Amino acid sequence: MARILIGVSGGIAAYKAVELARRATLAGHGVRVTMTEAAERFVGAATFEGITGAPVLTDEFSRDPLRGTYPGDEPPGHDPISHLAIVEAADAFVVAPASANTLAKLAAGICDSFLTTSFLACTAPRIAVPAMNGRMWEADATRANIATLRDRGVTVLEPGVGALASRGEQGPGRMPEPPEILAAIEAAISAPAADLAGRRVLVTAGGTREPIDPVRFIGNRSSGRMGVALAEAAARRGADVTLIAANVTLPSPAGVNRIDVTSAAELDAAARAEFGDADLLLMAAAVADFRPTEPHAGKLVREQGAGLSIDLEPTADVIAGLAAERRDGQVLVGFAAEHGGDFVARARGKLERKGIDAIVVNDVSDSSIGFESADNEVTIVSGTGEDPLPRGTKRELADMILDRVGGLG
Repeated sequence: MARILIGVSGGIAAYKAVELARRATLAGHGVRVTMTEAAERFVGAATFEGITGAPVLTDEFSRDPLRGTYPGDEPPGHDPISHLAIVEAADAFVVAPASANTLAKLAAGICDSFLTTSFLACTAPRIAVPAMNGRMWEADATRANIATLRDRGVTVLEPGVGALASRGEQGPGRMPEPPEILAAIEAAISAPAADLAGRRVLVTAGGTREPIDPVRFIGNRSSGRMGVALAEAAARRGADVTLIAANVTLPSPAGVNRIDVTSAAELDAAARAEFGDADLLLMAAAVADFRPTEPHAGKLVREQGAGLSIDLEPTADVIAGLAAERRDGQVLVGFAAEHGGDFVARARGKLERKGIDAIVVNDVSDSSIGFESADNEVTIVSGTGEDPLPRGTKRELADMILDRVGGLG
C-alpha cells in the first residue's frame, strides 16, 4: 500500500479527481486529499472524505485530525505541522486537476494555500495533471511553467484532446482519465527505488498463537507492523515479496504475496516451503518459544480450573532451522524484542547460536517503541559490529534496515 496525496485545484475536471480517489482507495492505497478554495466550488470536501475515510485539508493553518498520517497508519503522539507532515509521509503527490493558475503558482513556488505550500515541501515524486481550455494550455506562459516544472523533476501528464468544458470547443486541455493517472502515480512510486529488483524477499510478521483449547491460546502482543512495513518497502524497491503473516489484521501491501498462518508450526512449515527460492529472509514475526503439550479438545470450563496446570514444550527454532539448510548467497536476518538490561549483548548471543547474518533488536521495556507502537528504535547486530538506527516510524526504519542488510551475504 502506498500513501498518495491528491491535490485538487479549481476546474470543472475536479469531478474526475473523485473517481481517481475512489480507484486509488480500492487499489489498497492510503489516500489523503487537499483542495483549494476554488476547487470547493466544483466538488465538496465531504465527497472526498466519504471515499477516502480521511478529512480533507484546505487551510495550512488548520489542525489535521489525523496528524499527517494516512488511513491505516497510527498517528504520532504530538501535533506536527500539517502541511509538512502530510508530504513527509507521502509516497507521491498528484495535483489533479492542475489549473493554469495552480500550475503558475507551483512553477513560481508561491505558497498561498495548503496545496501549494505542501507541494513546495514535498520530496516524494510529484505529478501535475493539467486540465484547462485549449487556448490556456497553448499559451506561452503555461508552456513556460510546464517546462519549469519538468526541469525540476515534476512529472507533467499531457492533457487529452477532445471536447472541452466550453460548449462547442474542441482541442487539447482535457484531463486524462483516472485509470491513466493512477497508473502514472504507481509507476512514479515504484521507479525511484529498484535496488531490490530481481531479488526474492521472504518476510514473516505478527505473533503466533499456540492453542490451549479451541478458544484460548498462548500468544504475544506483536501487531505485525514492522514486518508489514518491511514487506511494503521491499516490494516498493522492486523485490518479489512473500509475506507470512501470523495473526496480522493489517491490510496486505500492494504487490505482496501473503500467506496467513496461526501457530509456530504453521509458520515453520510455510517458511520452509518458501525459503528455498528466497534471497533474503526477514524474520520479523514473534514466534512462540513454547506451546501446550496437549491442547484440550473441548473448551475448558471454570469448574475444571481448580488445580489446572498446563505442560509446555519448546517449539521449533524456525530461523535456526532454516539457517542449517541455507544455500550460498542467502541472507538471513532475525528480529529480537528484548526487555531491558544489555539487550544488544543478548542479541549477539542469539546471532551466534542461530548462525544468521544479522539480528535487528529493540528494547520493548521502552513503551514508546514496544509492541503495537507506531515508532521503533533498533540496533542491527552483525558480524561487523552494532549499527544503532535513529528512532522513527516503522515504515522509515524498514527502508533503513533494507539499506543495511540488502548487501549482506
